Amino acid sequence: MKSIKLTEYSHGAGCGCKISPMLLDEILQTSMEISHFPNLLVGNSDKDDAAAFDLGNGTSVLSTTDFFMPIVDDAFIFGQIAATNALSDIYAMGGKPLMAISIFGWPIEKLSADVAREVIDGGRSICEEAGIPLAGGHSIDSPEPIFGLAVTGLVENAHLMQNSNAKEGCHIFLTKPLGIGILSTAQKQKKIKDGDIDPAIDAMTTLNKIGTDLAKLDGILSMTDVTGFGLLGHLVEICEASDISAEIHFDKVPLLPKVEKYRQLGCVPGGAKKNFISYGSQISQMTQQQREILCDAQTSGGLLVIVEPSGLESFMELTKQNDLDLNPIGKTTIKGKNVVEIL
Repeated sequence: MKSIKLTEYSHGAGCGCKISPMLLDEILQTSMEISHFPNLLVGNSDKDDAAAFDLGNGTSVLSTTDFFMPIVDDAFIFGQIAATNALSDIYAMGGKPLMAISIFGWPIEKLSADVAREVIDGGRSICEEAGIPLAGGHSIDSPEPIFGLAVTGLVENAHLMQNSNAKEGCHIFLTKPLGIGILSTAQKQKKIKDGDIDPAIDAMTTLNKIGTDLAKLDGILSMTDVTGFGLLGHLVEICEASDISAEIHFDKVPLLPKVEKYRQLGCVPGGAKKNFISYGSQISQMTQQQREILCDAQTSGGLLVIVEPSGLESFMELTKQNDLDLNPIGKTTIKGKNVVEIL
């Protein structure tokens, strides 16, 4: 029996399927009069990871959704990655997920129900790990496989993380290494060697649960998960929302093993190019290597965390307790000519 390779059934992969930031801004512009909802603490204005609706008792409901086409060939692992990625938005806001429902599209004439079941089971396994039910969902017959979750969570208002909360003079940390897009593209192009994709799969299936606890620490000002817009795109969103700039030391940015090897083989996803077109004018001059890595579209990437100097000790203690060996990759600065300087 021929093994199914899901990536052969999709034109895109993971968060690299995202519409480019520039085009998305154009789509979301509207001349309609939009009602004001006082309890909507976080909506679409600052490009945060989830919406937050104040319940009036010191807590808010968080609501988010994320879905995409296969980034790996294995159906169960695809489901795991998609679920991990969707849950990440809740953790990035400082919240705790309550439940999820699935968003599922399947080419029923091309792929069997057995393969579809494996995708759902993969997603369910991650929901179990997160301690929440996969409580339902919606499915359609679609030309390409699609899977993701809509997730509901809760957060204490005092610990709500927003892009607009950052300020200058803070340390910048990243909790997972970059390069997922490059390695995934190498797999799709059939250039990947046995085992080289495994570190990326491990990263993509690791929940960003630590975000819930980080948000409770003094000195943690802002968090976002690094996904389809790449490290630079998501950092620009924080800087613009907070009216600041940032400096990134390229040699301090963690990378997955073999990323540079496959980058040099031309395994650069289209999402990286779209991200540079959208954000490149706001970034200082970069080498080709810096551009292709820092704009690399991540799927289920790590948390980008803005930490005040006063909160550094408690941040390092908590991350070490969670087996994370982190070093700052840069700092936030007073607003300058460029939104982000690459050093």
